[in-house]
Amino acid sequence: MVDRNSIVLAFVFLLLLLLFESTFEQQVQQASPAERAALLGLRSSLGLRSKNWPIKTEPCSNWTGISCANGSVVSINISGFRRTRLGRLNPQFAVDSLANLTHLVSFNASGFLLPGPIPEWFGQSLLTLQVLDLRFCSVNGSIPLSIGNLTSLTGLYLSDNGISGLIPSSLGRLLNLSVLDLSKNSLTGTIPALVASLGNLTSLHISSNNLSGSIPPGIGSLLKLQSLNLSNNGLTSSIPAQLGDLNSLVDLDLSFNALSGPVPEDLRGLRNLQRLVFGHNSLGGSLSANLFPGTSKLQVVVLRQNGFTGVLPDVLWSLLGLNLLDVSGNNFTGLLPNSSLNSNGTAAELNISRNMFYGDLTPLLSRYSSIDLSGNYFEGKVPVYVPKNASLGSNCLQIVPNQRNFTECSSFYAERGLTFDNFGFPNSTQPPGSGSGKSKRKIIILAVVLGGVVFFASLVALLLLVICACKRDTTNERAGDVQPVPAQDKPPLPEASITNFSSVGEAFVYQQLLQATLDFCDENLIKHGHSGDLFRGFLEGGIPVVIKRVDLQSISRESYMLELDFFSKASHTRLVPLLGHCLEKENEKFLVYKYMPNGDLSSSLYRKGNSEDDNLQSLDWITRSKIAIGAAEGLSYLHYECTPPFVHRDVQASSILLDDKFEVRLGSLSEVCAHEGEGPQSRISRLLRLPQSSEQGASGSSTASCAYDVYCFGKVLLELVTGKLGISASNNAQVKEWLDQTLPYITIYDKDLVTKIVDPSLIVDEDLLEEVWAMAIVARSCLNPKPSRRPPMRYVLKALENPLKVVREENSNSARLRTTSSRGYWNVALFGSWRSSSDAAVIAAASSARADAPASLKHSGTTGSQSQGSGQNGVGERSSSRRRHSSEICPEPFDMQDVERQDQEYRRG
Repeated sequence: MVDRNSIVLAFVFLLLLLLFESTFEQQVQQASPAERAALLGLRSSLGLRSKNWPIKTEPCSNWTGISCANGSVVSINISGFRRTRLGRLNPQFAVDSLANLTHLVSFNASGFLLPGPIPEWFGQSLLTLQVLDLRFCSVNGSIPLSIGNLTSLTGLYLSDNGISGLIPSSLGRLLNLSVLDLSKNSLTGTIPALVASLGNLTSLHISSNNLSGSIPPGIGSLLKLQSLNLSNNGLTSSIPAQLGDLNSLVDLDLSFNALSGPVPEDLRGLRNLQRLVFGHNSLGGSLSANLFPGTSKLQVVVLRQNGFTGVLPDVLWSLLGLNLLDVSGNNFTGLLPNSSLNSNGTAAELNISRNMFYGDLTPLLSRYSSIDLSGNYFEGKVPVYVPKNASLGSNCLQIVPNQRNFTECSSFYAERGLTFDNFGFPNSTQPPGSGSGKSKRKIIILAVVLGGVVFFASLVALLLLVICACKRDTTNERAGDVQPVPAQDKPPLPEASITNFSSVGEAFVYQQLLQATLDFCDENLIKHGHSGDLFRGFLEGGIPVVIKRVDLQSISRESYMLELDFFSKASHTRLVPLLGHCLEKENEKFLVYKYMPNGDLSSSLYRKGNSEDDNLQSLDWITRSKIAIGAAEGLSYLHYECTPPFVHRDVQASSILLDDKFEVRLGSLSEVCAHEGEGPQSRISRLLRLPQSSEQGASGSSTASCAYDVYCFGKVLLELVTGKLGISASNNAQVKEWLDQTLPYITIYDKDLVTKIVDPSLIVDEDLLEEVWAMAIVARSCLNPKPSRRPPMRYVLKALENPLKVVREENSNSARLRTTSSRGYWNVALFGSWRSSSDAAVIAAASSARADAPASLKHSGTTGSQSQGSGQNGVGERSSSRRRHSSEICPEPFDMQDVERQDQEYRRG
């Protein structure tokens, strides 16, 4: 038997052991005095709130994001923290106290504002650091060479900042590095060859920088690499065949570069690849079937906007796991496979638009839920298994609108030795002597006679209406009161796109969004938008986002559904990225967008400087011009690259969003709808000048016309030129009065006159003044009261990209032989004419401007008054040499109908 005393002693011993361990554990969780002082210093320099780091408590136990071991701080995570009110006034990269935390293993400040360069001492004091995460911190400057001393680093995250300079070759010494993320910065130079020495890398992301040169072949030796993203740079040369050795690679993205040549067959070794993105390069040649083995795990293949030729390998049609196949904008040709080929994958997306595929539509298409076949040469009828929301424009299909003409289709098929079926209506082959043939001829003759009578009567009525309409149009034009109004009425959402938005971004749960926005607190509210309230927030991992909350009790349900439907059909770098949505609540819906660090144009045109006097700093002219071109690119995409064309309907400064590099992303997309200007009914309405043909319809709402976008964009351009905020956001009487006073200062014959309205905060020399002048002329052309006389957006984009062609005369001998100068060409062919009742005011303003213009802005030898047609006499001479319209500010075009017809042909083709 065991002695009772022995049992008691054993029990006491165990009790003492537990107490000792508890005391020891409590001791371990206490930071040393030196490290506590370092944390307090960090708390003070960064302006952290007591809510996160309460000053009277033990850091290791009670401070959020602090982890300790053996009395030392080993991990700091301030991701998503907010500064105190005083800390927000002057945020800096003030982390000197970190140098005293000699056992620090991880520092994560993602999403926390740290403007300034990474200190050089990082690589000299934090030698135990294994993870450094500074994503979305507004870090600038260059990467210090000393970072190469942190040989314990396994993760280096520096994406989404303003880091510039070269990638230091010293990073090649970080042999333990597993993740290197330098994406979305302003790095220049080439990718250093020493990257190939990082044998433990599993993820290498250097996308969205300004890198040049070729891809180092040595990257092919990184056999543990699972994700390689070098997109959105200026990389040239060809794709190195050595990349085929990366048999662990899952994600490969080389899009938006200048890569050329064929895709090497050696890439067939990428048997674990799930995502292959080569879009927007200059790659060419045909694709080998060997690139895509039948056992491939590919889920995404994007080859859009290259120069690939030949047929698409059959294996790409049959891969079971393929969810997205996008080969648009190439020269692929051939027939679609004539089978359903694994039609179970009904969630897949197919985009083969703008190629040269032809033949019939086959059951293969039944496996895809989203299809874009536009811009090819498919013929025949559209089968029932093709989804209703499929894009089929610019083909040779039967009974489908917006198809190619017969000549174009038959020529294409003839070149391949094939016969085109005339859209399914071949000539009759019946013998001419049959009784049924005689009966049909009688019916045809009778129909022709009756049709002639009806046509003649209709023609007479039409002429009477045109005469009356012209009189009314002349009266309205003389009154000068044609003014577009914001669109209100929205078209009904297509039934096919109401229910399933699973493919549009990520599906978030409501709890994620509550956590991201701190329960949608007022401090995170950006503004109350017309389609929902906008909140800033941080997703898990510190990713900053903007979340729109749509209250269905006060906002129409169609608002968010139309926007999701739009994003399911359109994708472009000039549109604000939609990251996902949350539709689980009955009365509230949520859309999640990528955060734009520079807000919108209305808030970025002027900003407070860093100096103590709080003077406003305005955007320089180069940035303003960049913004104008970016916005025009986005609108041109909507008007010309989408099928059907889309109208934004809410173009104003607040809908032009700006990323960290002031690149434009169009927002406010809840008003977007299809263009309503292509049908026969609307053409007749415009001809007869019925009330519905103007931009203000009978109900007071504007029609969905691309010309309306052009008008609104003209006001945005005037804001950029004059610095007058709020012009594009309103159509009230005050804005109209301002326009009436401002537009007379914009004339193609006098550059000095525009100096009267230029933003006084702009500093422009003589050359830049010509660009300002050109943008003002483009703006005035966009603001023409007659929608049919406004320039198409694609011409506006060309003019903004080549502003000097708008304002400079051509003086070469060859130019004299032409009927119009370069400047005249842009003015006549692109910008239409202006008729105004205020010509006396214009001439008077021009005269006074020559007397009052600042000396620094007057012409000095570059453009004389005669050559530019400036001066009162110059204007008169030009007017008399043309049609002698004394009311003309810009010359009348030779035939505006030709310009409109070219625009429609461009849209169809």
